[in-house]
Formats: sequence, C-alpha cells, structure tokens
Amino acid sequence: MQRIRTTERAQQLRKIMTPQERVLWQKLRYNQLGVRFRRQQPIDCYIADFCCFEKRLIIELDGSIHQDTDQMLYDKERDNYLRGNAFHILHFWNDEIEHNLPAVLEKINQALHEPSPISGEGNVAIESSEGWGLNL
Repeated sequence: MQRIRTTERAQQLRKIMTPQERVLWQKLRYNQLGVRFRRQQPIDCYIADFCCFEKRLIIELDGSIHQDTDQMLYDKERDNYLRGNAFHILHFWNDEIEHNLPAVLEKINQALHEPSPISGEGNVAIESSEGWGLNL
C-alpha cells in the first residue's frame, strides 16, 4: 500500500515541478550528461527529485521549506537511509539553480565522474518501467 501511495505522489510531483526543477530537468534529461536521470523517482518510501541509478547519484533541490526543523529531520533521516543503500546525494538550494546553474552542473558532472558507491549493496526496492521488484 505504501508503494502505491509513493508512486502516486511521485506522479503528482512530476506534474507540479517547481520552476527550479524544470530548469535543472532540461539539463539532465535525454542523457545530456552521458547518463540517464529519472525525475521524482520513488525509492522505497522516499521520492528523489532526480536519480541516476547507473551512478547511484541523487540530486535534491531544496527551497525554504527545508529550513524548517521538522523538514530538516526528515531530510536527514531520508539521506541516511539512501546513503546506507549506496547512494551519493547532492543538495542544491533553489537559489543556486536560479543564479549559478553552470556551477551546479559542474558539481553534478564531478560527482558523475567520481567512483560510484558500491553497486549491489543494500536492498532498495525501486519502481522500474517494468514494475516493482528490482533490488539494488
């Protein structure tokens, strides 16, 4: 049941992307950086803003809501869970997307060329186009 709600929420989020998410998505889509990214990707009970499974890289865009204490605790819990499952996570403030996109893209490129976390570690269920059950 949780997976269905997470999947439905991810579909909703794809329809109501923030302006900053739209800008970054235009640079990430269609393998422009040499790898495939997915947007609003369910990973177990969490949703990553952008995810590249090949490189085990997650990109999160943070607005002012992420300065709220409860949201900060949730973000830390989510990040710890995802890192525990061999994901590397990059966080960018919305202002960085708006005012310094080239530097953001450079940081993403650097992360893509670093050795990715060990694949096959952890047991994270992701939704693929073929459905649930793919464990990474």
